[in-house]
Amino acid sequence: MGVTAVLVTGIVAMLVLSLSFGDFRIPFADVVSTLLGQGDAGNHFIIVELRLPRAVTGLCVGLALGLAGALFQALLRNPLASPDMIGVTQGAGVGAVVAAITFGVSGFALSASALTGALVTSTLIYLLAWQRGVAGYRLILIGIGVAGASASVISYLMTSADVTVAQDALVWLTGSLNGSSLEAFYPLLIGLVVLLPLTVVAARPLPALQMGDDTAAGLGVPVERSRRFLLICAVGLTGVAVAAAGPVNFVAFVAGPVARRLLPAKPAALFQAALVGALLMLVADFAAQHLLWSTQFPVGVVTSLIGAPYLLWLLSRANRIGKGG
Repeated sequence: MGVTAVLVTGIVAMLVLSLSFGDFRIPFADVVSTLLGQGDAGNHFIIVELRLPRAVTGLCVGLALGLAGALFQALLRNPLASPDMIGVTQGAGVGAVVAAITFGVSGFALSASALTGALVTSTLIYLLAWQRGVAGYRLILIGIGVAGASASVISYLMTSADVTVAQDALVWLTGSLNGSSLEAFYPLLIGLVVLLPLTVVAARPLPALQMGDDTAAGLGVPVERSRRFLLICAVGLTGVAVAAAGPVNFVAFVAGPVARRLLPAKPAALFQAALVGALLMLVADFAAQHLLWSTQFPVGVVTSLIGAPYLLWLLSRANRIGKGG
């Protein structure tokens, strides 16, 4: 309970901080009063119209990615099993880039294309990994291969596209909250309203699944059906997040392990992983806007700076304890 309270407090503090800082600094007290409907018109425009959509989009994207990553890792029992490692986010990127470069779509259609790409790619990975069931390592290895193929498709499309279109697509592929609006936030919110209750239901047999397929089957859990349900929820969460902000790397990868270290008694710590993802996303976006030199960077630049060293540390640690390749 204490860890959860600290994470929630951190999220609220980062929200207020994000709404306060900018080219025009607004005192914290005025931020709170404006959110309560008591601020003046100028503060209302800056906070509610300009800054709030970016902040709540970042919050919800981090929430979805953190939960999706923890689901993949718990279900497949592998810390490398996150959507940005096994090709799901890359598949969403292919869908978005194909739609933007080939058909010139933008806005909601671009988000829908990204979600479609994530669903198609994850289905392909699952079918290729199927062999009288789905083993975690086989799905991860096939996912890494599909991720590589997706990256090649994206590179080909980017090099053959018009320079202006390719530049816009590159910013999106890095993972960015620039240009967030309430109109673009609502599909993300609706997706979470649908997916979060489904995930709560789907996660009930997860403790049994974490003990192994044979043990779970012995306890009466329909293993493959439960696994498919959980994977669908995880892919859906990834898809709606990527559709809103692009493939923000390493949030899903890092959130679960951090939550499990904070709560070692909870093998999955799904709720706390979602909160860690939200907090990480808000901190990274604040740093991208205000702390890295004089230029605003896409949030994906900062999350990569955080996640890449963690990945290297994880791989080196696995080799030291004899679990490496």
